Order: sequence, then C-alpha cells, then structure tokens
Amino acid sequence: MFSIFNPVKSVSTEELAEALQRNSKLLDVRTPGEYRSGHIRRSINLPLNKITDYKDDSKPVYIICQSGMRSRKATKILRKNGVEAINVHGGMNQWRGKQVTGK
Repeated sequence: MFSIFNPVKSVSTEELAEALQRNSKLLDVRTPGEYRSGHIRRSINLPLNKITDYKDDSKPVYIICQSGMRSRKATKILRKNGVEAINVHGGMNQWRGKQVTGK
C-alpha cells in the first residue's frame, strides 16, 4: 500500500505472517505492559518513545503496534533515519496468528 496520500509503505498482517516465515525482524512499538499482555513471538519491544534509539541495518524491519497509528509514526521516524521500515496496517487488532505473553 503506497500512494501520494499514504507515503508510508504498509503491509497487511497476512503479509507480515509471510515475512516472518523468512525470519524478518519485527519491532513492536507498544508499551511494555501492552507487549507483555500479548505479542508475536520473536518480536522486539521498542516503545515508540524510544524508537530514535533503534540502530540496526537489518532489511527490512517491520513495525507493529495495537492499531497501526503508532507503528505508522515509528515507520516515518525510522525511514527518515535511513532504516528500511515497513508499517503493519491494522496492528495487533488485525493479527490472527499466535500470540505469546510475558517478556
């Protein structure tokens, strides 16, 4: 999903599931409490307020939150910093795959 009205590259949760089968990196920008209540296995919790600390050249990195709003913002920040970041449209609200709890 890319247009002049939506300049952030986004994928659906189904496309994310496919990417995760290829060992793609996933950042979860929700709060630690939200993350502990249910997240995608192998995701890394990096809350939005710490996103500027992210330094990694893994390509691409997928960004998820609860609804897609914070991840969209994080994706813009990361792309501005030269990271190949892709927003997950709909976030955890749309994720139908398995979730794990805890850290």
